[in-house]
Amino acid sequence: MSTTSSSKLRTWFASGEPFIWLNASATAVCLILVFGLILLIASRGLVHFWPAPLHEFTVEQHGQSRVYAGQLHEEEIVDSERLRASGLALPPDVQGLITQYLYKIGNRRLNGSDFVWIPETQVSKLTTPPDLYVLERTEWGNFHGRIHAVEGDLSYAELDTEAALDQALRRASALRDDIRHIEKNHIGAINYEIEQLRLERRGLELTGELDDSDIARLDAARYALESEFADVETTLADLHAQLLRDSVRVETADKQSLSINLAEVLDAYRPNAMSLGQKLSHHTRKMWEFVSTDPREANTEGGVFPAIFGTVVMVFIMAILVTPLGVVAAVYLREYAKQGYLTRLIRVAINNLAGVPSIVYGVFGLGFFVYFLGGNIDALFYPEALPAPTFGTPGLMWAAITLALLTLPVVIVATEEGLARIPNSIREGCLALGATRAETLWRVIIPMSSPAIMTGLILAIARAAGEVAPLMMVGVVKLAPTLAVDANAPYLHLDRKFMHLGFHIYDVGFQSPNVEAARPLVFATALLLILVILLLNLSAIYLRNRLRENYRMLEN
Repeated sequence: MSTTSSSKLRTWFASGEPFIWLNASATAVCLILVFGLILLIASRGLVHFWPAPLHEFTVEQHGQSRVYAGQLHEEEIVDSERLRASGLALPPDVQGLITQYLYKIGNRRLNGSDFVWIPETQVSKLTTPPDLYVLERTEWGNFHGRIHAVEGDLSYAELDTEAALDQALRRASALRDDIRHIEKNHIGAINYEIEQLRLERRGLELTGELDDSDIARLDAARYALESEFADVETTLADLHAQLLRDSVRVETADKQSLSINLAEVLDAYRPNAMSLGQKLSHHTRKMWEFVSTDPREANTEGGVFPAIFGTVVMVFIMAILVTPLGVVAAVYLREYAKQGYLTRLIRVAINNLAGVPSIVYGVFGLGFFVYFLGGNIDALFYPEALPAPTFGTPGLMWAAITLALLTLPVVIVATEEGLARIPNSIREGCLALGATRAETLWRVIIPMSSPAIMTGLILAIARAAGEVAPLMMVGVVKLAPTLAVDANAPYLHLDRKFMHLGFHIYDVGFQSPNVEAARPLVFATALLLILVILLLNLSAIYLRNRLRENYRMLEN
């Protein structure tokens, strides 16, 4: 019996079925871990946009009572002795483990902090009044309290408070949009043209070609632009005056009254009075604002659109650079180079380059691309702008080139593997029909290996989109004043610095002055980065599958 069982066991192992089950189990575990991580990130990040209930509660501390209005952010169980050691006064009868709550109380201008830890023993009279408002502001965080009246326009007196507030906020939002449009488009374009005139005049001075007619022409053009700028400034001043006209009279939970100008209020809502449908609508709107607006408050508030834009543009430029370089190198190594010791040594060097730490590429990019190449480009082509650098400073182009160099080994290896899979009989058949070697490569071999090329590009995109360390040296910044693409020629400005989702996560998570407020934004931005990488990869995978269908003979 034992001999039969041992024989069956050996046969089972010889069939390879145990290894199939082992691989399937490992794949399942990996998928569970990946989806679990994504689910954790999503649950921590998306809850940030949900309108949490606004509690009103009394805190008894040092024999005094104070009323707060706040949203429960987090809770933890701690030892009462640890709280006493930190200087917190607790009643003598409180012993052992107790729960303390982290409330987002807002009103930072009054309280000095957005968040406060409160032990459960100090909380009393916890209620959720429906008349409590949350006011989202451009600075100083949220305001929590009650609204008594909207002041400014006389027509507001004819409406109830909620209707007047809604009308005033719509008006303020429209004025802010007009101001932002003028500042980014009109003023930006005028300043750009004035700077171009200055550079043109400086360039003519350096070459000795500046004459009276040039001076008159440039001065006239500058005068026209300055006149246009003065008119735009007048319009802006009028819009700002209209924006500052309205205000709202509010009261905190502890009965402090103050007036808030609606120029700094972005949104107002009553979370305790919202239905489920209203909360879902609010949640969707806030998520859209997160992906479509600019950051504010040291990146702890607002959106991440410039970071999304910078990440996608950089990855596209990197892909445009790395694909032809990697394909040409792989074609030479596989199709033209003599297969010998030197070729093997080059392949070993390429494989080793794939394992070099990314920060090394950043240092190389800063020293060679930025300082050496960029400095010489400025000296040759932009002398009129010196000593201010144009390309001799970190920017989008150098970041894309550095990441192209970083991911080049991946594309070369994947392309070489695709070329190696093509039977030599296909090459010989093309040559026998009269095609040249170049025609065979361009019309047959490279198109048939395009799925492998796309595989290398997918791996390159996945790595490049998540890199942070080299970008910190060659172009990424905490806050970019303008996007790399605008309506001013040459439209794509490769010399500009840019924002990146990966660096935004690092900055918000580790450099933020308000850690508690920034924590959910870290998860939300991480989820967004995963989705951006996934979308880029799915697009590349779709193209690869279409190409594979066209050249199915490779699968046979």
